[in-house]
Amino acid sequence: MGWFKRSKQNISPDSIKTDIPDGQWIKCNSCGEIIHIKQLELNHWVCLKCDYHFRIGSEEYIALLFDKGSFKEYDKKMKSGDPLEFTDTKKYNDRINATIKKTGLYDAVRTGIGKINDIKVSFACMDFKFIGGSMGSVVGEKIARAIDRAYEQKIPLIIISQSGGARMMEGAFSLMQMAKTSTRLARLDEAKIPYISIMTDPTTGGTTASYAMLGDFNLAEPKALIGFAGPRVIKQTIGKDLPEGFQKSEFVEEHGFIDFIVHRKELKQKLTKLIDLVS
Repeated sequence: MGWFKRSKQNISPDSIKTDIPDGQWIKCNSCGEIIHIKQLELNHWVCLKCDYHFRIGSEEYIALLFDKGSFKEYDKKMKSGDPLEFTDTKKYNDRINATIKKTGLYDAVRTGIGKINDIKVSFACMDFKFIGGSMGSVVGEKIARAIDRAYEQKIPLIIISQSGGARMMEGAFSLMQMAKTSTRLARLDEAKIPYISIMTDPTTGGTTASYAMLGDFNLAEPKALIGFAGPRVIKQTIGKDLPEGFQKSEFVEEHGFIDFIVHRKELKQKLTKLIDLVS
C-alpha cells in the first residue's frame, strides 16, 4: 500500500497575519464585507453593505421587539429529562448540561409576556445555539404554555422559529410536540385570538410542519432557509437539480407559503400594524 505525503506545509492559521483584533470585527457570510461588531449591533445584526441578516438569538430578538423593561420571562429553568437514556457521541444528559453551561439557556426556546409599542403579547422565541434549535418536550411544553397564556389573557401570540426540527434524542416524545402545539393553536383560532408566526434562518423539519406554518400571518426574514427536509436531502431523493434559491424565503413567498418577507429593522412596526389590523 502506497503512502502519500504533502510536498508543502499547510498554511497554519498562526502564520496568517491580520490587523483585525479578535472578537471586534466579523466577516459577512454573504458579501465578505468586514464589519465592526458595534456597527453590526447598531444595525440589528444586518450587513450594512448587502443587507444579509446574521443569525441572532432570543435575547437579541427580545431587545429588538419589546418596549424597554416590559418583557417578563416564564418557565426559564424548565429542563429536558432523558426518557430514552439516549447516547450518541455523548450521553444526552451530558449534552444538555454542557449546552446550558455554554449558552446560559436551559432549552431551545425562551417564552414570556411583554409589550410591543404598548401592545401586550405572549411571546416565544427559539434559539438555534441550543442543540440546533431542536424541538424536544421542553420546547413543546413552553410553547404550549405561551399559547395558553395568550388564550387566557386574550392577547396576541407571536412565535419566532429558528430550528433544525425535532430533537432526535427524544424520539417520539419530540414528534408528539407537533400535535400538542397544533391543537393548542386550533383552540386559539376558535377564540379569534391572533397568532403571528415569524420564520428565521433556518426553519425546518417538524417545526415547519407544525406551529411555524400555522399563523394567521406567516412572516419571514429575507433569505431565510424555510422547508421540511433540507435541499441536499430532497435533491438526493428526487435525483434532480433544484431551482435557484429553492427554500429561501423569497422562493417560498412566491409559491404562496408565507405572507410577507420583513426586514429585521422593520419587524417591530410591521407586527404593530398587523396586530392593529386584526384587533
